[in-house]
Amino acid sequence: MADTVTELLQERAGDDTLAITFEGRQWTWRNYVSEARRVAAALLGVADHSRPVHIGTLLGNTPDMLIALAAGALGGYVTVGINTTRRGDGLAADIMRADCQIVITDARHRDLLDGLDLPGVHVIDTSAAQWDDLLAAAGELTPDSVPTATDTYMLIFTSGTSGNPKPVRFAHMMIPFAGPFFVDKYAITSDDVCYLSMPLFHSAALMGGYCVALCTGAAIAPAPFSASNFLSDVRRYHATFMNYVGKPLAYIMATPEKPDDADNPLRVAFGNEASDRDIEEFSRRFDCTVWDGFGSTELAIVVTREPGTPAGSIGKGAPGVAIYNSDTVTEAPRAEFDENGAIINADEAIGELVNTTGAGMFNGYYKDDVATNERMRHGMYWSGDLAYKDADNWIYLAGRTGDWMRVDGENLAAGPIERILLRIPEINRVAVYAVPDEHVGDAVMAAIVLHDGADLSPESFADQLAAQPDLSPKAWPRYIRVAKDLPTTATNKILKRTLKEEGATSGGGILWERPARSTTYSMAASAV
Repeated sequence: MADTVTELLQERAGDDTLAITFEGRQWTWRNYVSEARRVAAALLGVADHSRPVHIGTLLGNTPDMLIALAAGALGGYVTVGINTTRRGDGLAADIMRADCQIVITDARHRDLLDGLDLPGVHVIDTSAAQWDDLLAAAGELTPDSVPTATDTYMLIFTSGTSGNPKPVRFAHMMIPFAGPFFVDKYAITSDDVCYLSMPLFHSAALMGGYCVALCTGAAIAPAPFSASNFLSDVRRYHATFMNYVGKPLAYIMATPEKPDDADNPLRVAFGNEASDRDIEEFSRRFDCTVWDGFGSTELAIVVTREPGTPAGSIGKGAPGVAIYNSDTVTEAPRAEFDENGAIINADEAIGELVNTTGAGMFNGYYKDDVATNERMRHGMYWSGDLAYKDADNWIYLAGRTGDWMRVDGENLAAGPIERILLRIPEINRVAVYAVPDEHVGDAVMAAIVLHDGADLSPESFADQLAAQPDLSPKAWPRYIRVAKDLPTTATNKILKRTLKEEGATSGGGILWERPARSTTYSMAASAV
């Protein structure tokens, strides 16, 4: 059995079945592996072997990116996935922090590097004539190393929702470890087509899609994510499997439904962070199975849904997954609920999601012992995610550690409030966060995005909130911003940090406000 990405690719080197399909062009697995060998040989021919051979990829979801992923494995060097949404000094800092000596890019992304201070970095444009010349001159591949299971395959940056992105060491073994799960659970074969529209520079696409293709010989259909093009892509590529991370299902569900939406080849959608409503409605609308789990770039905690998972829960944790109080370093008590289902011991029951057995598959951040040690405290991995467990060990997310709000002397977490707001049928996406109260502590604010064509008045919103028996009066948002969209990372995670910085009265959209201890909202302001 293969232990590395290198071995998986070598096993496919003689396959003449479909490997990549993209905008009318196709590659067999034999073509794919052969082209990746040639790219690896070309890049190693210009690399400085006295330095770490780290080669960055500033590319979208294209065949070039897929070939670069394979080239790194076959060439025995480290590929650095560069976030294509980063700009300026932040982008330069990522490239330098990961010790990239070469960055390969294309015409679409080349301008992002203009004017950046990148000493010692060789930029290669795959859409330029010089790239063709470099490939033509490449000799036989002599790998820089022969990777083992625990060697770093890629450096993958965290999404940056709570601070600057950090490069995670992503080991070779992760791909052959993850792939068989999907193969067995969904009977994936070489006849399937994996639609990969999540960024290929991030672990979600690798662990939720690329691994499936490499472990089975299924085809890959790379594409940029587009809610409006999703169904036409699935049909034209005959996609049977897809992965998602963050809010893509919500974006797709915001598009107008058509009577023939279920007429498509999709069988399985796998991902994380979808709401219960989106999971149910996506499955119904497109006639497929949706399986939602929980994971992070660091790959240290596994939580999976299983039959009987209650509404709002992300499932049950693998052995060692627990909820801990970070101050006392003790396990939090189980959550207790009133007759309406509202949690009544949030201060005690909500804690940080941890792996008590250690780091799991987290190999640390590259050249950042401080950040690594912050994650690994007291022999446990601390995720930075707030959560709570009920009496039956079902886990519920409550936000990030920065999502606590202190309202009228009571601690509130954002996650439960967000789940309640998503019951309102007009709302497609929501983010709940703290803004300063005019007197002391925090006020609850929610930024919402409505479904396309939906109309929601302040009066209707208030009436629907009043109908939620498990919504504490203190958890009613003081401010509501009705926005066209919410700021997100490249992996579709909402950037609450940006929303908090905007505060209550700045930012786009329409603002509703209610006076303290009132249940009536009125239009406070509008912004262009």
